[in-house]
Amino acid sequence: MPASYRRPPRFAVGCALAAIAAVLASPAWADPAPSFAELLARLDQTPATLEAGALLDAAEARARQARVRPNPTLALDAENAFGSGPFSGYGNAETTLSITQDLELWGRRTARINAARADAGTASLRRDLAVVDAAGRLALVYADAEAAERRATLAEENLSLTLADARAALVLVEEGREPLLRGIQGESEAAAARAGLDEAIAERDAAFARLTAVAMLAEPVTTIDVSLLDLAPATALSPTDQTPTVRVAEAERSAAESRIAVERTRSRPDVSASVGLRRYEAEDATALTFGLSLPLPLFDRNRGNIEAAQADFRAADARLMTARQEAQADRAAAQARLRASVSRVNAADAGVTSAEEAYRLSRIGFEAGRISQLELRATRTALVNARTAAVDARLARVRAEIDLARQDGRAPFQGAQ
Repeated sequence: MPASYRRPPRFAVGCALAAIAAVLASPAWADPAPSFAELLARLDQTPATLEAGALLDAAEARARQARVRPNPTLALDAENAFGSGPFSGYGNAETTLSITQDLELWGRRTARINAARADAGTASLRRDLAVVDAAGRLALVYADAEAAERRATLAEENLSLTLADARAALVLVEEGREPLLRGIQGESEAAAARAGLDEAIAERDAAFARLTAVAMLAEPVTTIDVSLLDLAPATALSPTDQTPTVRVAEAERSAAESRIAVERTRSRPDVSASVGLRRYEAEDATALTFGLSLPLPLFDRNRGNIEAAQADFRAADARLMTARQEAQADRAAAQARLRASVSRVNAADAGVTSAEEAYRLSRIGFEAGRISQLELRATRTALVNARTAAVDARLARVRAEIDLARQDGRAPFQGAQ
């Protein structure tokens, strides 16, 4: 048998104690993250919100531009000049200075303005939806980071409990009340708990790094002082099918319909009027000129673009129908998940209380020799699982609140106490 299996359990426990002591003695980071409410106030600085805001500014600029009338055309024409015979030189020339203006008949300008306004309205609703989505993502990353921090704390507590149980087992082994195998098992459990702590710390650091990046913080987050997991969900708004996605779909349908009107006006002749002043050099006289011009719609009546706009409208109408059908079901599902998660949190908290009492009694019985180490290990495992389940239940509640908040068109936990 290898010598490592014959060494006394006290030495093994001593090694584990040294390891945990090194962890606890390491310098603690102290750079807490801002609270979720503070990060929410900075939401307008996130890339997704900035992008949506820029797209809205562009749409509003196009709406302003749509109101502008086309520029007139100024023309200067000279005829019967620098030719031959009587038209040599510039003595018999006729010079015309004219200005031409597109009249924008058939409601062309109104249709263009309405389409641009509809696009701007759609961009505004998309911006609002982008803000809600960004708030939901921030809440999820914040909650994930806090949950990872709690799991790391639980892993550290598990290691402490495992070492304490190993010490108690060592005492019983030395007294001859337990076999040497129990000490070796304690050493193995301590090593597994140490590995679990290392993994939990790595997950915590990764979650902190994600929070730092998503929240665009200047300094890396190393701890979370203001809890989001313990925050009660906000009171939901009254049920309505006018969720942000439905409003966006309605705006897209309206914009598609307005583009049909634009394409129809483009199928009609583009009438231009001109007025000018003509100079007759030979007679030393001047006269006014008038004119109208329009293209003949013999070949191009814009039918393809009209049909394309109508097809786009049908597609937008179908998307609206889908959004309306899904809105009510999605909101009902989100409410059900939130109610279930609240019940799960209450049950998990009760489970933690029971598991803590069971472990306390098991520890007393073990030290008194009335309970075996296997039973003590089972109650310790149940306690660790109950505490982990409580963290998972709170994280599930945050996710459910995020889903319901999106259906309500608000930030998660907005108005929560």
